[in-house]
Amino acid sequence: MIKVAIYGKGGIGKSTVTSGISAALGTRGYNVMQLGCDPKTDSTINLLGGTPPPPILQYLQEKGRPDSLEQIARRGFGNVVCMEVGGPTPGVGCFGRGMLTAFELLDEMGAYEAYQPDVVLYDILADIVCGGIAVPMREGFADKVCIVTSGEKMALLAARNIILALRNFADRNYAELGGLILNCRDMADEVERVRDFAAEMRTEVVGVIPRDTAIHAFEEQGRTIVEGDPTLPTSARFFDLAGTIVNFAAERNAA
Repeated sequence: MIKVAIYGKGGIGKSTVTSGISAALGTRGYNVMQLGCDPKTDSTINLLGGTPPPPILQYLQEKGRPDSLEQIARRGFGNVVCMEVGGPTPGVGCFGRGMLTAFELLDEMGAYEAYQPDVVLYDILADIVCGGIAVPMREGFADKVCIVTSGEKMALLAARNIILALRNFADRNYAELGGLILNCRDMADEVERVRDFAAEMRTEVVGVIPRDTAIHAFEEQGRTIVEGDPTLPTSARFFDLAGTIVNFAAERNAA
């Protein structure tokens, strides 16, 4: 099993990228678990026809501890197990602490043993990398971190902060940086700009998703582009990223 945390600033397309990878892995027969870590609870909707599962934190607040995993999980396209952390009460709770609560609950309920995923993908909002947002990279929940970015200044600034936070834990055998995923915004020289940034930060660009109206057209239907038309060139980019994730697992098993 490989656990990969996919970070990036809000609105950069983390959920589109994460769901596309999940769909590609599921299509290839891998057991996948995707956990949305964003108060908007919209990470998995395009694997589920537009309807997200019950957010874990809201479920705990309203009904208490669930009796079974099926109460907080749904099976989506490609048989992907879909879950959403949700958010704390506005103005009261800490999202980072809430995320840890959800992770610990899944551990206690034996989610990984029950679903036996080959790949676990965490989709994590990270405009500001506070201690709570860094939980997956420092508490051993994730093995690898990938960062979704564009060539825009604020996206690259967020990516830099995530990398610096990750490297603060480099001597503790916590999560390792897997690389950058460029979700294009059609800026001039965007690929070169992000590759230059990757070189500066001593990492690499592991995938490039072009700006494609088909992505948004299928998302309006509650589907990923991989489900909508797996033969499209952009779908092929998601299958390539799925292969990269599988390689992460192979490298980890060989270590």
